[in-house]
Amino acid sequence: MIFRNRIEVKNETVGLQDQKLLEWLGIQVDGINVTGENALKESTVFACIRILSESIAKLPIKVYRDMGGVKKAVEHYLYNILKIRPNPYMSSSDFFRSLETQRNIYGNSYATIEFDRQGKVKALWPVNSSKVEIWVDKKGLLSSDNQLWYILNTNEGKQIKLRPDEILHFKGFTLDGISGITPLTYLRTLIENGKASEEYINKFFKNGMQTKGIVQYIGDLDAKAENVFRDKFEQMSSGLKNAHRISLLPLGYQFQPISLSMADAQFLENTELTIRQIASAFGIKMHQLNDLERATHTNVEHQQKQFYIDTLMAILTTYEQEITYKLLLDSELTKGYYSRFNVDAITRADIKTRYEAYRIGIQGGFLQPNEVRGREEMESVKGGDVLLVNGNMVPITDAGIAYKKGGDKE
Repeated sequence: MIFRNRIEVKNETVGLQDQKLLEWLGIQVDGINVTGENALKESTVFACIRILSESIAKLPIKVYRDMGGVKKAVEHYLYNILKIRPNPYMSSSDFFRSLETQRNIYGNSYATIEFDRQGKVKALWPVNSSKVEIWVDKKGLLSSDNQLWYILNTNEGKQIKLRPDEILHFKGFTLDGISGITPLTYLRTLIENGKASEEYINKFFKNGMQTKGIVQYIGDLDAKAENVFRDKFEQMSSGLKNAHRISLLPLGYQFQPISLSMADAQFLENTELTIRQIASAFGIKMHQLNDLERATHTNVEHQQKQFYIDTLMAILTTYEQEITYKLLLDSELTKGYYSRFNVDAITRADIKTRYEAYRIGIQGGFLQPNEVRGREEMESVKGGDVLLVNGNMVPITDAGIAYKKGGDKE
C-alpha cells in the first residue's frame, strides 16, 4: 500500500431511485442523519461545540519573546496578524471560532498559509475540512524528502497539493498523530437518541400532548366510513387548540389510549443521561449547559477553572505548538519567540483574591507595580518599574547582625 491515512474514495454506481444516493446527498432515508454538520442540529452537540469554539475565540493569542524574562513581542510582524486580523475578511476571533468548530465536527481543522514575496506570512485562510485529504508517501514516489502531503479539493473540481509547512493542521483526538478523530464518530448512537428525543417532544407538542389510542365500535363500518370517522376524530382531538378540551364520541364508541406517558417510559431520565454523556465526551461541565442541579455558589468558579485545566489547556497547547512551529523561522525560535494564548479571561479570580495575590507578589519582590497595573488594564506610573521588597528582610548570612555591638567582631 503506497498511501496511508488517506481518505478513502469509493466508486459506486447507483440509480436515481437508489437510497444510497440520498444518503450521499445528506438526505435522511431511514433513521436520523447526524454525520458532519448535521450533528449540529442536535441541541446538546450544538451547545457543546458552541461553548468550545467561543471559549477559544475569546482568548487573544499573542507573540512573546523569552530573553531571561518574558515580554510581548509587539515589534514582530506576526503579532497583529494573530491577535487582530489573520486575513482581510475575518477577525482573529472569527478565525479561531471557525477552526475550533470544524475541529470538533470533522476531527481536523486546517488553515492555509499565504506568503508574500519575501517569504513572510501574509495571511491565514481557514478551509473546509471535509475537502482536505491527508496523504502519506511511504515509498517516496513523489521524489521529495517530504512524506506527508495535504490534498485540497477546490469547489471548481481542482486538487491543490500542499506541503506541511504550507498549511496549519489542528487535530482532535488522534490515534496515529497524523489525523484527528471527532467525538461524533463514537457518539453517533447517543446523538441519534438525543435527536430522536427532540423530535419526539416536538411531535408531542404539535399533537397537543395528547396520547394516541384505539377507538372501539360495536358494529361494522365500511372503508369510507372508517376514513371519515378517523379524520373527524383527529381534527377534534389533535393540535394545541384542542389541548385540555373535552372530546365527544357518538353513542357506541369507546376510546382506549395505548401509548405510554413520558414519565412512565422514564423519558426525561434517559434524555438527561444522554445529555451528560455527550457533554462529558466534549469535556463540557454541566453548569455550562445551564444544568445547575449540582452547582453551588462556591463551586462554579472551581468548575470553570477545572474546565480550563481538563479541557481547554490541551486544545490551546495544540494551537500554540502548531502556530509556533509553522509560522516562526528557526532563527526566531532560537531567539526565544513563541505564541501563546492569554488565559486571564478564564483563570482570573474575583477582585479581592486578585488584589491579595498582587500584594503578596509586590511585597515578595517578584512583581513590579506596573506589571500589576498592566494586568488590570491601568496606565503605568512613574517609578513603577522597580522591584520592591520589605526592608526588614536580610540575607540569611546577616541574620542577627542588628544585635551586634559596635566593637564586636565576628
